[in-house]
Amino acid sequence: MAIQRVRSKQAKTDVLLRDPVLTEYVPSTRDFSPSTVEEMLEKYGMIYVKPVNGTYGSGVIRIEKDTENVQPYFFQSGEKKYAFGNFDEMYRKLLTVKKNKSYLSQQGIELLKFSGRRFDLRVMVQKNPKGNWETTGMIGRVAHPRKIVTNYHAGGTPMPVDILLRKSLTSEQWIAYESHLRQLGIDIASALEKRYPRLKEIGVDVAIDQSLKPWILEVNTMPDPYLFKKLPNRSVFRRIYSYAAAYGRFKSRKRKN
Repeated sequence: MAIQRVRSKQAKTDVLLRDPVLTEYVPSTRDFSPSTVEEMLEKYGMIYVKPVNGTYGSGVIRIEKDTENVQPYFFQSGEKKYAFGNFDEMYRKLLTVKKNKSYLSQQGIELLKFSGRRFDLRVMVQKNPKGNWETTGMIGRVAHPRKIVTNYHAGGTPMPVDILLRKSLTSEQWIAYESHLRQLGIDIASALEKRYPRLKEIGVDVAIDQSLKPWILEVNTMPDPYLFKKLPNRSVFRRIYSYAAAYGRFKSRKRKN
C-alpha cells in the first residue's frame, strides 16, 4: 500500500483545527484575499502568505504593518524588501510578486532568535515497526540572516534544539519541554491519521514564540529525512532511516530498458 501524501496546507490545517487539543496550537489560517490580508494585518500586525501547495518555503512572503513608520506597509519575499504608504499600493505589488497559484494567509508568530537569527523546529514523527506513532527526531532550523524562511534549502542552518533553547530553559525545564514537543508530534500524527489512514510519517514545522509557546506552522507528509544527518548524534538519522525503509519509503525503482 502506497504511503499517503497530502499536499494541501489548508486541508491539513482544517483537520488540526477540528481537534479540541490541537486547535490552540494552530495560528489563525484563512484564505488569501484583499479583505482577509487587511483584516489580519490590523489584528496581528504581521502575517505570512504562502502557497496552499508548496515545499521548501518557496513563495512564502512576510507582510507587516507598523503605523509608526512613514511607509507603514512592508513585505519581504526572499531577500527583497518592499515598503508602501498605503494598503492598496502594497497589495497591488504583492500580486505581482507572489507565485501564480493559490495562497493562504496565516497569523505571524514572532519566532525566538539565536544569535539574532530567527529559528523554528522540525519534529519528525513516524510509524515504528510495531505500527505505533513515535517522535523519532527534532532539529532546529536557523534562518539565513537575510531571509524570512528557515528551510535548509533556502540557506537555513540545522542545529540541535537543546542548544537553541539553552538560554531560555534550564536543563530540568528542557527535559519537560522536549517531552511536550514529542507528545505534540504524536498527537498531530494521530489526528491526521483519522482523516488520512495511509500516513506513515510527518514532519511538523513548529514555531516557538517569545513566551515559549509552540505553534504548528505546517505539517509535511513527505518530510526530508536527510536533514537529520546534520545532527551530531548520528543515531537519530539511523532510526529515522530504518523506520522509513521498513514502511517502504525508499523502495528501489526498476530501471527502464
